[in-house]
Formats: sequence, C-alpha cells, structure tokens
Amino acid sequence: MVRQMALVRSAANSSRPRILIVEDEPFIALSLADALFDLGFNIAGSFADVASALEFIGREQIDGALLDVNLGSHRIDPVADLLAKRACPFIFTTGYGRSGIPPAYADRAVLQKPFGLNDLAGVLQAEFGVVGI
Repeated sequence: MVRQMALVRSAANSSRPRILIVEDEPFIALSLADALFDLGFNIAGSFADVASALEFIGREQIDGALLDVNLGSHRIDPVADLLAKRACPFIFTTGYGRSGIPPAYADRAVLQKPFGLNDLAGVLQAEFGVVGI
C-alpha cells in the first residue's frame, strides 16, 4: 500500500529527484514517503524486502535511496552493493548507529532512528545538495 500511494504522489512533479525507500516498518516507510515528498523529492518506490528492492533497481532509474540496515532477519548489503556499483547515492537508516552499517560503507551517510524532519532534511542536504521545503 505504501508503494502505490507513493508512486501516485511521485507523478505530481517529474522534475523532482526520485528516491527509493527500503524499509520494513510500514509506519516508518509511510512517514519517510510523506516527509521526502514535502522536502521536494518524488518516491520512486517503497519496498520492505531485499529481493523486491533489487528487482526494482534492476528495471527502474532512481536518483538515490534510503536504506534500512536490517529488514527483518536480512541485511541490506546486496542493495547497497548494487547501488554503489551504479554510483547511486544512498543513506542508511538505522536504530543501531554506525556499528550496524556494512563495513564496506562505513563512510556513507547515516540517519539515526528515531529522527525528525530536520534530521532528515539535514542528511538529504548533505548527501544530495537539494532540499526544497
């Protein structure tokens, strides 16, 4: 349901950067979609599992991604690997701090859960250089 709503909202302005959300908590995914849209981004898609996210990245163009480090019992590493291979920027979201980040991506931006709109805007500004409220 989150993905369908987010994709409908993304059609509103095709000049906005397209962001992928990979998050297994529905409330957080929905909150992220709303906040990203309010900050000037379109939602390319929202997925709760690694396989769906990888399939989507394989067929769609995105400008960046927000990646939850742990999706249930699965790690986000394969998604991060594919995005890095494509030179697509991404930001990790986690409640575990930097210690939970895949070692190969220790230098990547991290958004610590729980976070507020200002925290999200700050990390987006730092990573993508654009945030339009």
